[in-house]
Amino acid sequence: MIRAQPTASPHAAVTGLQWGDEGKGKIVDLLTEQFDCIIRYNGGANAGHSVEIDNQRYALHLIPSGILNEGKLNVIANGVVLDPSVLIEEIDALAGKGIVIGDNLRISNRAHIVMPYHKQQDALLEAAVAKARGDQSKIGTTGRGIGPTYSDKMLRTLAIRAADLLDPDGFREKLRYIVTVKNAMLGAMADVADQPFTPWNADRIADVYLGYAEVIRPHICDTMTLLHRAMADGKKLLFEGANGSMLDIDHGTFPFVTSSHCGSIGVYAGAGVPGGTLGRVVGIVKAYTTRVGAGPFATELNNDIGDRIRERGREYGTTTGRPRRCGWLDLAVIKYTAALGGVTELSIMLLDVLAGFEKLQVCIDYTVNGQPIDSFPHDAGALAKVKPVYRQTAGFSDEITHCRKYSELPAPAQAYIALIEEVTGIPVKTISVGPKRSQTIIR
Repeated sequence: MIRAQPTASPHAAVTGLQWGDEGKGKIVDLLTEQFDCIIRYNGGANAGHSVEIDNQRYALHLIPSGILNEGKLNVIANGVVLDPSVLIEEIDALAGKGIVIGDNLRISNRAHIVMPYHKQQDALLEAAVAKARGDQSKIGTTGRGIGPTYSDKMLRTLAIRAADLLDPDGFREKLRYIVTVKNAMLGAMADVADQPFTPWNADRIADVYLGYAEVIRPHICDTMTLLHRAMADGKKLLFEGANGSMLDIDHGTFPFVTSSHCGSIGVYAGAGVPGGTLGRVVGIVKAYTTRVGAGPFATELNNDIGDRIRERGREYGTTTGRPRRCGWLDLAVIKYTAALGGVTELSIMLLDVLAGFEKLQVCIDYTVNGQPIDSFPHDAGALAKVKPVYRQTAGFSDEITHCRKYSELPAPAQAYIALIEEVTGIPVKTISVGPKRSQTIIR
């Protein structure tokens, strides 16, 4: 039975319910016309949202996907860690495609800044831990400095925020003592990893970053106040999650996770809005499962089927280009992450990728040592011990990219959607059958 869902508030969130790369950008783009402000509230340039409009493909890493719609305010909120160099590249790339960036983009003055030493720290830490352990085990970081930036945020005295870039003298002074400490830390890591290390120069970094500051200065403001005023004025807010709920720092497959809260639970702290703001939470689910990097993956297919899904789905990272690991749809994961995020509806993405398979498998639960489990595994080690319980369904041989109504889907494809609703208890409201805006079924 599909459970009733609250919809009192006009504000909504779009969040991924797997390990990221679910297709959130397309749904945000489709929903944007219903909202006034689109807010990115977590993660950094390790995320990548792809949107295809009129045969033009846009890859966005920091700027919300709503930027592709005119007349919408796009906000990079305080929960995001901001790499100014990536942001400026993104602004320039969009401008080259006719997307004007001006008053339609705002950046929180509380957003923490990714510095060049953070990226080096990412690589050195992985190498140092692997060397110390005597193996090659790695988390699989993108190397974008996201984790070290969040780490410095928690350490407080080593952090740089967007507001600091607006005070050149204060920024230089702060950076000098931070770099002194960082050089000591990174030098020690390099020794453990048996790698060379050249100390950073604070003044050279400051020169580069103050140049970035002149470009992004017009966009920086107090976005918390901005959003509260927007809500008071009756504006509707759409919050765009990055990464996926299974990568959540607290609730994902720890330690193979990212460094922020990825689901709707991250909205409130990550954007500075009060609890109860969300009346609608759209959970984005691929019709199969993928993940990038290391970590357990119960339904992974290391065979021709997995390879076929990867090629048909173009399963290569938007940010890194890394091939994604592919497997059958895991509804044990979706039940867990949907409950965690208070999901009110599902969007099923890339259903067209499964066309042509004679049979499909769907994981509906887990067992450990032959016994059903009563709660979702708490970390990667526990998840690695589970065995998926599969339900086999008929495949569909018809190509479905032309379908625009649910009734036009072949019966086995409709049965596949019905199975998802049956197991999760959540209605499927949107089905994507191709990358274009038009290749979408709204129920």
